[in-house]
Amino acid sequence: MGILWMFARRFVAGRSLTEALPKIKALNEKGMSVTLDILGENVTNREEPERFIDGYHEVLRTIAGEEINGGISIKPTMLGMDIDDELCRTNVLRILEEANKHDLFVRIDMEGSAYTQRTIDLFLKLFEQNKNVGIVIQAYLHRSLEDIRTINSAGGTVRLCKGAYKEPKTIACKKMKQIRENFKEITKVLLREGTFPAIATHDMKLIRWTKEWTAAQGIGKDAYEFQMLFGMRPKVQESLVRDGYGMRVYVPFGTHWFPYFYRRLRERKENIWFVIKNFFKS
Repeated sequence: MGILWMFARRFVAGRSLTEALPKIKALNEKGMSVTLDILGENVTNREEPERFIDGYHEVLRTIAGEEINGGISIKPTMLGMDIDDELCRTNVLRILEEANKHDLFVRIDMEGSAYTQRTIDLFLKLFEQNKNVGIVIQAYLHRSLEDIRTINSAGGTVRLCKGAYKEPKTIACKKMKQIRENFKEITKVLLREGTFPAIATHDMKLIRWTKEWTAAQGIGKDAYEFQMLFGMRPKVQESLVRDGYGMRVYVPFGTHWFPYFYRRLRERKENIWFVIKNFFKS
């Protein structure tokens, strides 16, 4: 396990908030905002979410107290979605209420396709009364363009990523060319009709395309931001900041680092090569 942690810590900021904090502050000092993510998901009883809620309350207080430029992300299954939707909604609301006290933003992560509609329903219901919450949409799902239009019409803010869960071809694009085309079409709709979208990708082809397309459309750099995961392409992250683009880094930490790390490798075989390649790549 010690050897695996040596490899994983490139992509996991620490096993505790205290351990991760210096890395979080270093990102801020480089002009990047952060989104903090406590690792963990798929709780199996009604008591287990309590420690994650307490953990996120501590994170929110730390962000405010340390004057960190950032927010948090949460997973519905970490907060009870596998047990009961209403339990999950109540638990998310408790976190949103604490975030509101500190004027901080909460992003609801998207998990596998079994949770897509329930997560969107959860977000839309919460967004009616809580404007400090956003959602993630995965570009490789065939349904995502319509989901984006629904969220745009409500005024919600979206983090667009490719998607990493293994899904059947009946509901998701499987070839990278098709995924990229879907990502581009959704990005266009987000930038024309959405509210400050987050373009979350490490794909240099999509990054270049976004920069060129927005420039051609007269869309300013302040209309959106790029997002990447902690440890992925740090030199590219820094170059985007130098070029005047908003850059946010998702920073995972926590004792559940091994399931997170292992799952990222297992979900799609392409992830294994991607992680190995980026371990040696700036």
